[in-house]
This record gives sequence, structure tokens and C-alpha cells, in this order.
Amino acid sequence: MTSQWRRLALSKQGLASQQQFGADLSGTRSAIEHLGYVQIDTLAVVERAHHHVLWNRVPGYDPTHLNQLISEQHIFEYWYHAASYLPMRDYRYALPHMTSIRNGENRYYTDVDKHLLNEILARVSAEGALRLRDLDKENKGKGKGKWWNWGPGRRALDKLFMQGDLMVCERNGMEKVYDLAERCLPEGIDLSMPTLSEYAAYLFDTTLRAHGIFTWKQLLHLKTGKPLRDAMRKILDERIEAGVVQALGNADTPTTYVDTKALEQAPTINDAVKVLSPFDNAVIHRDRLSTLFGFDYRIECYVSAPKRVFGYFCLPILYGDKFVGRIDCKAHRTNQRFEVLSLHLEDGSLDRDQFFPALNDELQRLADFNRCPLLDASVVAVQ
Repeated sequence: MTSQWRRLALSKQGLASQQQFGADLSGTRSAIEHLGYVQIDTLAVVERAHHHVLWNRVPGYDPTHLNQLISEQHIFEYWYHAASYLPMRDYRYALPHMTSIRNGENRYYTDVDKHLLNEILARVSAEGALRLRDLDKENKGKGKGKWWNWGPGRRALDKLFMQGDLMVCERNGMEKVYDLAERCLPEGIDLSMPTLSEYAAYLFDTTLRAHGIFTWKQLLHLKTGKPLRDAMRKILDERIEAGVVQALGNADTPTTYVDTKALEQAPTINDAVKVLSPFDNAVIHRDRLSTLFGFDYRIECYVSAPKRVFGYFCLPILYGDKFVGRIDCKAHRTNQRFEVLSLHLEDGSLDRDQFFPALNDELQRLADFNRCPLLDASVVAVQ
């Protein structure tokens, strides 16, 4: 049964078939709408997380798709459990967080100069979309002006974004371009504030749709407060009573729930190798990953070098319906070389004659996506 649960989870994540969401731009939009969010990350040891996640699910994915979908008002940037791309249809569920920041309930944003907020808003309103470094014309975009280096100016711009006055209308690499929210939102979008019950239902439905099998902790991933916990408990109880989900009640899967209809299906998983991002939606819930897949995964770039076991940016390796190891890679973009620094396999039952050719093919595909076609996989070759 555990294998069936794993297959269900991977199928819901779009990792069972590369055709699940379609291809190219429309596939990218469908993937984001199905997953509910795609986390944005600044680390660029290999291609950044938001691109890596979508590339693993959408044939023909191109990093330019995200800017295009933002310009077409199908997705937007905001906060989920971290900075993320989100479906525009879910914009109203960002309003509670925006309002809490506007009202000073988040202490990180309480000491921002109100005059500076108004000055930046007036500038964007008069001149149109701007980058942070554009805010000081005197330095001609060299990044040395009072606003670029001055901490309060950065915080003011960040607050205007987080409270919903400004939106990101484009990214050039990791540099954000901001414009007024009213210019970025589609006409007729629902801007009504969701009730606590509606917000809990949104979180529940997103998790159910994107994962199929989930834990109580996952439903509230980094969302806190007793009122929300109580609202979520009510939603969960209602969905259990309606037969939408059922508790597994298994000692191996405590407080775990499964999509009742999906449980009746038997999704097939090809014995394909996928090298995932550390911030992939399928692995970001570490406790669930350990419980369901028996894979204890932690990214090690945030710990000191002496404490690392698997490498600075070790990537999870998925093979069929199992996580079988991790691989530390680095894209050397100046000489277009993709280096495999280390490989750690954890499944002794692997058919090596099948696995290693598939792994090499996947590494070459990943190298090409990183614009580093020269694959240096000598570590893999000696396994």
C-alpha cells in the first residue's frame, strides 16, 4: 500500500508523466495553477528553483514563460510559505497577509518611513515601472545612489510590495521590476477579503489537489495562530465526514490523510530518473517526505562546510516511485561546464545496469537546461 501512496503523491505532483500539464507556455500556467505555488529562490548553483521545478514537469519549459505569464496577468508574485509564483485566480487569498502588514501587525515592517513610502509610490505612479536602482536617477542606474544602498529605502519598497501597493511586473534574472498593483491586476478580479473559513478551505483544497496525501502539519505549512488551526480543523472534519478525504490511521503514517477518490486509482510511474530541486514542491515538506518515502533529506548549503555530509547543494534523485539518493552539482556557466561533485546512493536494490545510463541521460538533460552542455560526470562514471 505504501507504494500506491507514493505513486499517488508523485502523480498529483506532476512527476508521473511529463505530459500531465501540457507543454510550453500553457503547460507552465497549468502546472502553477495545479501546484498552487512555485517557490522562488535566489541560489544559482544550478538553475534557480522556480525554473528547475517547472522544467521537471513541463516539456518545452523556458524561463521566459514566467515573465510572459505575469505580463498576461495569469500569475503573480507574493508570499506563500516563502516568496513564490502564484495563480492570479488566488490573488484574494494573499489579501489577509497584505492587510496584516499594512496594519503594522508584522514587526519587521513597522519602522518604515511613511514619507518615503509615499515618495516611492508617487515616483512609480508618475514614471511607470521601476527597478530599485532606478529610484536614484542621479546615479544613472549604477546602483550607488541613496536609495540603492540606503537600508530604509529598500525596506520601504519591500513593504509597499508586501502590503500590496506594488507588484512585480517583470524579473531580469533576480532583479525585480515594480509597478502599481492597479496596473498589474486584471480587470474584474475578485478583491473581496476571504473569511478565515474561506482561507482555510483554500489552503486545504490547494494541498489536496497538489499532493493527494498529506499530513496535518502540511496543511498549515508555516501558517500559525489558533484561529486558523481551529478553522482548518473544522474544514478537515467536514471533508472527512463528506468522504472527500479519509484518515489513514496507520502507525507508519500518523495524522495522514488521503484523497478518497484518488486512492481508488492506481497511477503508474515510469522508471525514469529525475533530479529535483531542493525546493521542489514534492520534497519541501521534509517530515512528510521522510514518512512517506523513507527519505531523510536536508539541504546543506545553510550549514558550515565541516558539518556537510552530502555536499553544498545536494539534489534529491527520484527513480520511479522512490528517492534513491542525492547528487551535488554545480553549473560553471563561464565555461559551460556542468560538474557532478559527489553522488550518494541509498538504495542497495538498484539495478545498476538500468539506473546509471538513465541517470547519465538525465544529467545531460539537466546540464543542457543549465546552458552548460559539457557534462563532467566522472564521479558517476566510477560508481
